Amino acid sequence: MDLKNSVVVVTGGASGLGEATVKNVIENGGKAVIIDLNDELGNKLVQSLGEENVLFVKTNVTDESEVQEALNKSVEQFGKVNALVNCAGIGNAIKTISKYGPFPLAAFTKVIQVNLIGTFNVIRLAAEKMAQNEMNKDGERGVIINTASVAAFEGQMGQAAYSASKAAIAGMTLPIARDLANHGIRVMTIAPGLFDTPLLETAPEHVRIALGEMVPFPKRLGQPSEFAKLTQSIIENPMLNGEVIRLDGAIRMQPK
Repeated sequence: MDLKNSVVVVTGGASGLGEATVKNVIENGGKAVIIDLNDELGNKLVQSLGEENVLFVKTNVTDESEVQEALNKSVEQFGKVNALVNCAGIGNAIKTISKYGPFPLAAFTKVIQVNLIGTFNVIRLAAEKMAQNEMNKDGERGVIINTASVAAFEGQMGQAAYSASKAAIAGMTLPIARDLANHGIRVMTIAPGLFDTPLLETAPEHVRIALGEMVPFPKRLGQPSEFAKLTQSIIENPMLNGEVIRLDGAIRMQPK
């Protein structure tokens, strides 16, 4: 599927990996729909990239009616939805048992609700839109790309909730790809390693450098633009389907 003239919905598209993905879509001749809760950043991105190219809809990914409304607006403005990139997510750092007591169940549930259930909520509703598209020459109607994490495989101390949510995203990639195969919709997942995102912006410079040096090669934090390039490769390569790709510079996370 050619990114040019494609309409790509990006959850968490107002910052970080999602923002880089939105910018890459526009740079390569596509249209982007930002689904995010941050009004200020979402509207700022629309202003910088142009209303003719980008639509921002303030949306909670866990809310069925809000996601459905955002997708309806996408079709109204741009006529279709060709691809979905799920970047929306949250995390926390809480041990199963600490000096404060057991891991608060509400905190665990919130991460699962946003990262896993929110991701699946958008997948199912976006897939319904894609299934209505005309097939291209490769028989494709759409592409779905989810964001997991290397924590899905090597979760560190305090990452029980985050790792569980990301492992579930990785685990549902193949069955959803099989579910949607007859509709001509591909499903892939990217598992990033340590990336220079807003999550790390507040960290001291020496901490950021130390984190980067943990990566075998290249010895630095990943750039959001590198994530965006991989989403483009996935969208444009029809043979990529039902798999999780690690984007991590060969890092394997230690316990802490």
